[in-house]
Amino acid sequence: MKLYPESASTQLEFDKVKALLTEHCRTVYAKNKAENLRIHTKKEFIDTELQQTNEFKMLLLQSQYFPNDFVLNIAREIKLLSIPGSMLGGEQLMFVRKLADCVQNIFRWFDSEKRLAYPAMTRVIEGTYYEKTIIELIDDVLDEYGNVKDNASPELQKIRMSLFRKRNELRRVFERVIAKLAKSGYTADIDESFSNGRRVVAVFSEYKRQVKGILHGESDSRKTAYIEPEETIELNNDVFSLENEEQKEVTRILRELTAKLSVYSALLQVYLQVVGEFDFIRAKGRLAVDMNGNYPNVLDKAIIDMKDAYHPLLFLYNKQSGKPTIPVTLTLDGNQRILVISGPNAGGKTVTMKTIGLNQMMLQSGLLVPVSPVSQMGIFKQLFIHIGDTQSIEFELSTYSSHLLHMKHFIENANGKTMFFIDELGSGSDPNLGGAFAEVIMEELARRHAFGIVTTHYLNLKVMANHTIGIVNGAMAFDEKNLQPLYKLMVGKPGSSYTFSIAERIGLPQHLINRAKKLVDEDHFRLDKLLNNTEQDLQKLDKEKRDLQRLLKENEKLKKEMEVVLDKERHKQQVELIRHQNKITEERINELKDTERKLKQIVLEWRKSENKEEVMRNVQNLLFKKKEQVVNNKLAKKVESKYRETAAEIAIGTKVKMKKNHQVGIVKEIRGRRAVVQIGLLPMSVDLKDLVAVEEKIITTE
Repeated sequence: MKLYPESASTQLEFDKVKALLTEHCRTVYAKNKAENLRIHTKKEFIDTELQQTNEFKMLLLQSQYFPNDFVLNIAREIKLLSIPGSMLGGEQLMFVRKLADCVQNIFRWFDSEKRLAYPAMTRVIEGTYYEKTIIELIDDVLDEYGNVKDNASPELQKIRMSLFRKRNELRRVFERVIAKLAKSGYTADIDESFSNGRRVVAVFSEYKRQVKGILHGESDSRKTAYIEPEETIELNNDVFSLENEEQKEVTRILRELTAKLSVYSALLQVYLQVVGEFDFIRAKGRLAVDMNGNYPNVLDKAIIDMKDAYHPLLFLYNKQSGKPTIPVTLTLDGNQRILVISGPNAGGKTVTMKTIGLNQMMLQSGLLVPVSPVSQMGIFKQLFIHIGDTQSIEFELSTYSSHLLHMKHFIENANGKTMFFIDELGSGSDPNLGGAFAEVIMEELARRHAFGIVTTHYLNLKVMANHTIGIVNGAMAFDEKNLQPLYKLMVGKPGSSYTFSIAERIGLPQHLINRAKKLVDEDHFRLDKLLNNTEQDLQKLDKEKRDLQRLLKENEKLKKEMEVVLDKERHKQQVELIRHQNKITEERINELKDTERKLKQIVLEWRKSENKEEVMRNVQNLLFKKKEQVVNNKLAKKVESKYRETAAEIAIGTKVKMKKNHQVGIVKEIRGRRAVVQIGLLPMSVDLKDLVAVEEKIITTE
């Protein structure tokens, strides 16, 4: 899209939207793409990017995981891969592996179902493939920490085995030396240390001549000397030599691995772009969630049909501060291409222009916009804007001269694919002369079929809009009683500037206001007053319409709620009737189930017990039992006559009574908070809190 002037992006605050998008990006690729966001003019590009953003937005709203966790910038490492003779270190190769692993997870995520559900996102991986050899080559050489494995080559395995043995031998010899020196009282508190990779012993400086070996240095206080014992010099030399050989072999292996991976450098570059592209789509999706962005119907023609459109930045600001945002609804098509907005200052005219312009730029950049999904938005190839005072000191241009210079560019370059915004058309000059020029400019822009919004206070432009084909009036609603703007756009009628009303409300002397009214042309004054009254009547009708719609909705809601209540009541009565009919049956079934469970337990006792008579008594008690309370009372009295409760701690072998059924048994085992109690022939697991220790009463006979 061609922008005029160069500051158009800044004037519409598109740069702030790009900054918010950049904050959501995690990769360098995505950040660069967000900072240099392109505004497309081809429908296929716009549709693809919008659909990708909308698909990722759905993933975020459904809390689905997408495996795009790789955020490192390894462009330098991949570039090194393509240079013959280069070598990547273990850590760098692990970065390459993480990239390949991330791409592997992405390809796994896009199974056949996901490819059908997310066709636009699937296009990102079209034309490429996952190569498993990359991970296999790295895993053959490196462990999970990026260290070269022992079995990476037979030579390395041999060197490390020798190194392991030598280090063990060195450790044993060194420990003997330290023990000998410590016994002589030569060693300092540290005992041992390392100097230049060689193991040394720390001795008091006064004894350094008594210890044979190589002096490697002294501490800052000169109280401790570091000596490599004579017994370990040869072993240290061997270890040092083997370590050098190990490093050479590791370098050779890494260089060889780098050479094998170099054939995949171009593919890895594609992988880096893939994860960067998905990160960019993710950032657009997160921004859409923040701004409540939606995917409108995009048409390949010049049209503006935005319903409930919000200014994205104002929406975010008000959401954070808990304030409501007033949406804009506007339709401009082949019959009505230019909207002339009038009304008092600070009523929202400029915000309305910026809302339309910023949403259009975002849409053609592939960003979802905060409008109703039923909106229709076209594609424009040019966007012209003139907002505010743009006088130029450098070229000695006055405000009006600068204004005309911009208008000259507008009328020379505008066409049917142009969207323009002009704030206060004709301002900065004599009202009559400036208004005349403003009419000519609007007529020319209308003749060139350009689409746009113009704000003005000029009465002649309001009158012109009413009888000129392609131009329509609009006004920002205003509460005259409270002198407060309502920030709502009303299309079809011009608006009053409320000049005298505002003057009266703020308390200017009435005689000054009357004098001003006399100086104004009578027809002009009457027309402004008529516009004022018309706007207030329209607001009143709109309010009554909204109240009527609200009452109708409430009535419908109450009707549905009453139907639900009646349905619930009928259902409740039916359930109660069925429950009453089945009450006796349910109680009987529960009783039979309990009897069945107890009979199964008695059958087990019958098989295990030698005393069959006692088991038969249990059967009789179960089948012909008396009331539970009577049985329990008798059993309680019987137990109380033979045992008394004690405060003894419950342990294995303790005689205990069950609190619930008053049976007495002996604790055989304790398992945490439960005890296994032997009652007759049947062991039972009982909670410790349901047991109390007892002892037999001593019955004395006189």
